Amino acid sequence: MSFAAKPSFPQAVALATPDALRAGLRRNSRLKGRQPDAASTAEVRALIGEYPPEGHRRDLLIEYLHLLNDAWRCLHDRHLVALAREMRIPMAEVYEVASFYHHFDVVRGEREAPGLTVRVCDSLSCQLAGAQELLARLPGFFSGQDVRVVPVPCVGRCEQAPVAVVRQTPVPHATPEAVVLASNRPLALIAPALAATPFVASDWAERSLPDHAGPTGYASYRAQGGYALAAALVNGERDAEAVLAAMEGSGLRGLGGAGFPAGRKWRIVREQPAPRFMAVNIDEGEPGTFKDRTYLERDPHRFLEGVLIAAQVVGTEAVYLYLRDEYHGCRALLQAELAKLRADPPCHLPHIELRRGAGAYVCGEESAMIESIEGKRGMPRLRPPYIAERGLFGRPTLEHNFETLYWVRDIVERGPEWFAGFGRHGRHGLRSFSVSGRVRQPGVKLAPAGITLRELIAEYCGGMQDGHELYAYLPGGASGGILPARLADLPLDFDTLQPHGCFIGSAAVIVLGHHDRARDAALNVMRFLAHESCGQCTPCRVGTDKAASLMQAPAWDAELLDDLAQVMADASICGLGQAAPNPIRCVYQYFAHEVGQGQPMGAPPGDLPHPHGRSLTETLPPEGAA
Repeated sequence: MSFAAKPSFPQAVALATPDALRAGLRRNSRLKGRQPDAASTAEVRALIGEYPPEGHRRDLLIEYLHLLNDAWRCLHDRHLVALAREMRIPMAEVYEVASFYHHFDVVRGEREAPGLTVRVCDSLSCQLAGAQELLARLPGFFSGQDVRVVPVPCVGRCEQAPVAVVRQTPVPHATPEAVVLASNRPLALIAPALAATPFVASDWAERSLPDHAGPTGYASYRAQGGYALAAALVNGERDAEAVLAAMEGSGLRGLGGAGFPAGRKWRIVREQPAPRFMAVNIDEGEPGTFKDRTYLERDPHRFLEGVLIAAQVVGTEAVYLYLRDEYHGCRALLQAELAKLRADPPCHLPHIELRRGAGAYVCGEESAMIESIEGKRGMPRLRPPYIAERGLFGRPTLEHNFETLYWVRDIVERGPEWFAGFGRHGRHGLRSFSVSGRVRQPGVKLAPAGITLRELIAEYCGGMQDGHELYAYLPGGASGGILPARLADLPLDFDTLQPHGCFIGSAAVIVLGHHDRARDAALNVMRFLAHESCGQCTPCRVGTDKAASLMQAPAWDAELLDDLAQVMADASICGLGQAAPNPIRCVYQYFAHEVGQGQPMGAPPGDLPHPHGRSLTETLPPEGAA
């Protein structure tokens, strides 16, 4: 047996001529990884369009995934392969984004999605209203059918609890019979019954929402003087500095929960180098919160005029509206009204894009939202740099919550004293409280800042439900802590609840009765936080899951839970993990008898982080920073 002599290194180099290399590539090379098939490529192109000369925009990846998920009820891996090729990005990048968000159902091989998926909210307000019984009974009503019934986190309709979602249609006050009826209707984007959401404004404050059930359309809004202020500002008839001064004088603070002074934020971003962008947070994922949806369903153009005013004052070139995916009816409404605004603009408009979330609570954190708008996984960024300096697409970015912008027109037209003139117990301004739980009339309550819970229930909610006495309440949603009834006379506002281990956040108030237990509420919200952790940092990813497991025991392990709480608060990257200990600490502080403890674990800290990590120092750079 003879073997051919292996060429020496110099001989090998000499043989490697360009022609020889090309011939070798033709003979031996092949593309690595799974390749798209022609049928899948055609199906993807039918949804996202043919490859444009400039290429598909990378930041539209999540929008494209929604198109596929809507059309096929899931994301087939063959479509993901084709989408990666069409967008010229790695398959791994497409898969990691698709698998990050709860509303994308990735399936492999020849598997098919169920014919129908029914989602039942199991967050705290719905749990109080019987969601677990609904989840237990529903499968029996679909026996033998291709129907999947799954529990899901809060869908933003806490005042209509329990809530189910059939396809993209919410079923308020759901019963098995109502869900079955909804499942037999044809697939459509059906706006919710707007009249089902109660709204109460005090007699001494002019109602900012229309009295009728339907939304105020573009023509009606213009007829009532809408967009006159924005047009005057854009056309140079109103002074931008005067508008900015009115915002600063009103004392309006960020109403997404962080409470940063809105006027000061405008001034900081305005001083950054152009181009500047604007990102609006309508993700509203905090359990118990539904005020933004309520305002949007009734008066979308008041919000849009606030967007135009802020964009003009700050000098932003493009605006991105990030709307949570659960609000399908709101998305259809906003798309239609934006089209009317563009068709007959009152003034020059900035570039406006409406982006669709995909089911991730962490995207309520401003930097995670920006990552999602850029088409990535919604993982919070480390700071610095602050997003006011380097935010969306690396440019200075003004980030605002929906409701903050909703009040801009009223404040500028009526003067800062109008807004600041409301308030009780030494506080100033108006607050929109989303109230749910054991009250007779849940809903959005426009009330003076500083009102107490006891006053709020008596004056705005019709009292407690029959058969229930006030036992406890969550003043700021899932991560704002839990307070006992004896502290129901505290003013509800920014900075008033921190000494008691809580914060108001987005004013999501969930009321518990004497038949409820605070430990059950704490466990519910901890399970929610564990489910919604983005997984980027170990303290939050492991800590929330471990805490939820420990909190199921009849008697809690105080020492171990205290260690977990400290690690999560100190070492988590964003406010989700930092605020996760709040319910644990409040239960030990105020309800120790429920968890087999004679003494509280220790006083909760006096300066708790917001669940989305948007504290004053985290949201914006220090004053004077470049």
